[in-house]
Amino acid sequence: MAGKTAAGQPAPAKAKTNGAQAKEDQTTFAEHVPHGRLTAQRGLYAGPSPIVSKDLYSEVLEGVVNRGRDGVTLEPSARVSGNTYFGRFPASYWQRWTKVRQVRVEAVVSGAGQLAVRASDVEGEPRTIEAREVEGADGAAVAFDVKIDKFYDGGALWLDLETQAGQRLTVERVRWTVEPPEKIRPTAVTICTMNRADDCLKNLQALAGDLQSLDTLDAIYVADQGTDRVDSREGFAQVAADLGDKLKYITQPNLGGAGGFTRGLYEVAGHTETEHANVLFMDDDVLLEPDLVVRMTAFSNMAANPVIVGGQMLNLLHPHQLHVGAEYARLEKLEPGVPVEHSLHTADLLGVDEETGEPNRQEKRLDAGYNGWWSCLIPYEVVKAIGYPMPFFFQWDDAEYSYRARAHGFPTVTLPGAGVWHADFHWKDWDEWHRYFNLRNSIITAALHSDFNLNVVCRTLMAQVVRYLLGMQYGLTHTLIKAVEDFLEGPSILEDGGVAAMQEIRAIRAQYPETKRHDATEVPGIASNDIGIINAAPRPALQRLILVKRVFDRLRGRSRFALGAVPNDEAHWWHVALFDTAVVTDASQEGVRVRKYDRERMFELGKRAMKTLNRLRKEGHAVQAQYKRALPQLTSRENWKRLYRL
Repeated sequence: MAGKTAAGQPAPAKAKTNGAQAKEDQTTFAEHVPHGRLTAQRGLYAGPSPIVSKDLYSEVLEGVVNRGRDGVTLEPSARVSGNTYFGRFPASYWQRWTKVRQVRVEAVVSGAGQLAVRASDVEGEPRTIEAREVEGADGAAVAFDVKIDKFYDGGALWLDLETQAGQRLTVERVRWTVEPPEKIRPTAVTICTMNRADDCLKNLQALAGDLQSLDTLDAIYVADQGTDRVDSREGFAQVAADLGDKLKYITQPNLGGAGGFTRGLYEVAGHTETEHANVLFMDDDVLLEPDLVVRMTAFSNMAANPVIVGGQMLNLLHPHQLHVGAEYARLEKLEPGVPVEHSLHTADLLGVDEETGEPNRQEKRLDAGYNGWWSCLIPYEVVKAIGYPMPFFFQWDDAEYSYRARAHGFPTVTLPGAGVWHADFHWKDWDEWHRYFNLRNSIITAALHSDFNLNVVCRTLMAQVVRYLLGMQYGLTHTLIKAVEDFLEGPSILEDGGVAAMQEIRAIRAQYPETKRHDATEVPGIASNDIGIINAAPRPALQRLILVKRVFDRLRGRSRFALGAVPNDEAHWWHVALFDTAVVTDASQEGVRVRKYDRERMFELGKRAMKTLNRLRKEGHAVQAQYKRALPQLTSRENWKRLYRL
């Protein structure tokens, strides 16, 4: 890991950690002496997988061009632009959050043609910073020194290439570099995995196959919480050999995402000589762009003050789509994932804005509320100041930590161009066991980091209850009630890190038939040919009036349709409430769920929900005080050591 040899290079880490507990070895994280300029990002011309469009890295505007991972060749009369998602250097973010005021664009060039550094402003208007012609080059080094000065509110830099008739140009090893700090922060990646051995192994192989991304890393922790272990795979021995002593493979009890990611913080904190260390969280099931490691660690190294650096998520099933440019949470409305104003969201990065006709590029600089832990870098200074994440098991751990950090002066910066591909969220069904953790943890987070207006919180929850009951989602209603009841139990509900709660909510939901998924041709008790699609009407203009009408119809047991199939994107409460039995497509598109009207169960759950929310209204502030008092203990190293059974 991060000790140093006499030559000042990072010393090799000691042996991997295996077994249920981490061995106390002698390796320590320490700052490195820089050797040469710091690479802020690489200019790449193809992605890490064939499923990724090369147009995310560079755009061929004209002519015949051959694009490889680390270089590009332009035939005569061709033009290539780096004004793309991965090709742009996010100058606005560097000007705002770092002390860097100049970046160098370096390249190795052969042949003849033009290289030009161009920039955009907050409105996306392009301008040329500097252009240079080359003739007869043969592996020549070309460099541009570019000021980072006119980008405070937005804009980026990129490299454009062009050949004229009779010219042929090859450009390789494009690097955006900056003057390094006096010391380089040691960085560890931590990957939390649970029975996704093949996915996790692929990401370890991606890191091992990209030596430059490894140059910025001192250790890679894998916290394996599953029964189908990563080290059981045939390729593990080879990747372990490739990564050498940088790989730290740990098995531990299943403590959810919170427990898996926190393990990396725990290990780094226990083996560091400096508070200037970084831990980079990374999901196990992402398609990794290894340059993310280079970009995020460089940005953190040059930040004027410690900040949480978040990577962006692109949709894995639609690799050209950006999930969101930056997001925040409406805490009292228990709503995560709200796009920041002016943020791109579910945006086609190869397309144009439908209203303006302009390319979908994030020109305006955005301030994030928090960042998902699909890729998120946390400086140790933050851990030292505010403690470890909450033992939430799953959901809202990322938002809670960022909002707690912000209250202590550590903002979150979501860095454009630092992206990984993660499974599209809208292909995951909301009516699952994890909704319990989403609800319970959102209420705890609101209690800790907002005014906790109980009128707003209870109205939000009651609105969900009514819509769930109208939509015949009785298991989901019970899930919500259980989440509120457990919140009211106070901090003791977090004592085991969420293990018992996970088991209990799964047992509860198993009692409700509509929580189970079926093949559309094998729906119990319903002939496949009897299920025809009944489409929804447009969204009602007077939703409150329609809501009241649907409630009265349900109370009287009235419906319009006895049976019908409902596509997932039309499964609105006002439509599903018209059925006795609705066969609703699952968000995953892998099957259907059968929702059946049950008047007795509807009344039972409705009454219980009202009683529980009345309790929340009366007792909520007292319970809020309990969570605030318990916060230091819940987020302490001692508590996590207990949970890890160390």
